[in-house]
Amino acid sequence: MKRSTSAVSAALLVAAAVAALGPAPASAVSAPLSGARVAVHFDLAKGQTPENIALAPNGAAYVTFAQGRQIAEVSPRGTTRILATLPKPADGGIHTPALGFPLTVGIVRDHDGTLYFLYATGTPDLTGVWRLRPGGEPRRIAALPADGLPNGLALEPRSRTLYVTDSVLGTIWSVPATGGTPTAWSTAPELASTGFLGGNGLKIHNGAVWAGNLDRGTVLRIPILPDGRAGSVRTEATGLPGIDDFAFTGRGDQLLATLNGSGEVALVQSDGSHSTVLTPADGLRNPTSIALRGTTVYVLSAAYLTAEDPNLILARLNR
Repeated sequence: MKRSTSAVSAALLVAAAVAALGPAPASAVSAPLSGARVAVHFDLAKGQTPENIALAPNGAAYVTFAQGRQIAEVSPRGTTRILATLPKPADGGIHTPALGFPLTVGIVRDHDGTLYFLYATGTPDLTGVWRLRPGGEPRRIAALPADGLPNGLALEPRSRTLYVTDSVLGTIWSVPATGGTPTAWSTAPELASTGFLGGNGLKIHNGAVWAGNLDRGTVLRIPILPDGRAGSVRTEATGLPGIDDFAFTGRGDQLLATLNGSGEVALVQSDGSHSTVLTPADGLRNPTSIALRGTTVYVLSAAYLTAEDPNLILARLNR
């Protein structure tokens, strides 16, 4: 199939970054996950490169299609419905840092069904945090720097604060869920890239903000202090080159992480050790995001490098 210029550009840039990172550390494939299967195939020709996922109690999943600039709902039966397409920047998004094309990135779902998501365009009029209420239209609620790349997104429900990783500026921003001016919550050096993308996946867990650093292959923990400020950074895991997103399993600090370049999912223990639990043989095609509902694991693959079969894989977590 014919691939767009932006898709080719993205694949080449990611390929260069992955080559620089080198191969993932070898480890024996373990079996805490079973029954992996491709549940949904997406359409690469339509820009359906799934970047991030948020789950709803009714079994639906909400997905950002990076290159399509879209928000989509995937039903429990696997039907994909486009909810919104974001406006294309006047310059086509060629000045989007690190990638050179506009993309929808992190997404979270609030308890009332409101979706918050990120859009990076390299332009000041569109880059930032966006909101989509059920049945409504997408609206930007907070501007973020056009020279950055907002990527990971998490919502802290008690303080009603959104946290955003900027993979280019090496910053975690905080933004009220009602919208407004962002605050540079953390600019710790551990968030910085080494040439491509730094802070990436983001989660709130046990009173702290956790972030992965794609270039450095690390998982970081930053406590949320009583006054809301960022505490001291602690590196919880290393040796995870190309880490894109992660999700906690419900067993302490144990988590599952997607490794984009090598096409793997790793199980990371609370002590930082890790093992490979899913590989390309299970259908992974440059996995970008992961989430859990009960014992069901959802893994998105964007196929940035393979250029074939972007998909959603389901697997069972064996507790």
